[in-house]
Amino acid sequence: MKKTAWMSFILVFGLLLTGCGQAVGKAVKAPATPVDEAVKQAQTLSSEGKLLDAKAAYEKLTEASPDYKNIEQVQKELYDINMKLLFSDVPTPQTVIHEVRVGDTLGKICKQYNVTMDLVKESNGLKNDVVRIGQKLRIWTPKFTVHVNKSQNTLMLKSGEDVIKVYNVSTGSNNSTPVGVFKITTKLENPVWFKAGAVIPPESPDNVLGTRWMGFDKEGYGIHGTVAPDKIGQQVTAGCIRMRNEEVEELYKILPRGTEVTIVD
Repeated sequence: MKKTAWMSFILVFGLLLTGCGQAVGKAVKAPATPVDEAVKQAQTLSSEGKLLDAKAAYEKLTEASPDYKNIEQVQKELYDINMKLLFSDVPTPQTVIHEVRVGDTLGKICKQYNVTMDLVKESNGLKNDVVRIGQKLRIWTPKFTVHVNKSQNTLMLKSGEDVIKVYNVSTGSNNSTPVGVFKITTKLENPVWFKAGAVIPPESPDNVLGTRWMGFDKEGYGIHGTVAPDKIGQQVTAGCIRMRNEEVEELYKILPRGTEVTIVD
């Protein structure tokens, strides 16, 4: 009798443990918050190609919920949408339509609006520099500016008052990057590096300038690419602003000569 009772106890106890074990092992999914739902809505708008609506939704999120757990991802998605809009043919409050007239060339049009040929060509699907009378071109009009923060190793691209994108960059070691307001005066693709006592060709793995150079009106300083992307985010340069090659190539397409660059500590 005692043996039977003892075995029954063990059986019941084992079943209780099994049940408890199953209950403990099941993850309880936290209910979605209103901000989570707003993020999903913004992502849906983006996937449907409703870029202006998605941009507005993301901007509302970043302003209203700066402490949201995934705010960095939200900001990244907003920057991605900004770049898609910039290089698209979507009409926005920042764009105008220019109808090509007699005597117009792509170069003259870009000079008139102070935009790069790369940006106009890509946003209008142009395969070359030829434009036709009567052709309608979408032109981005607000002025671009660049703002570099040395302590944070960031570069902010703005169009008017709108922040288009923030990049991680490298700045100068020993506080060698100058502070102040400068202008981009030279632009070079696949630049040669004139190192002291040597000329380093573009294809050389020793060419620290990477694939693009945008020089300032302060001789010897500028924004350029890199052959050491693992050093991005550090203060390691001789004074220039160093970017990942794919990102400096993107910025190169956007910034015309004369663009103002502000550098702060």
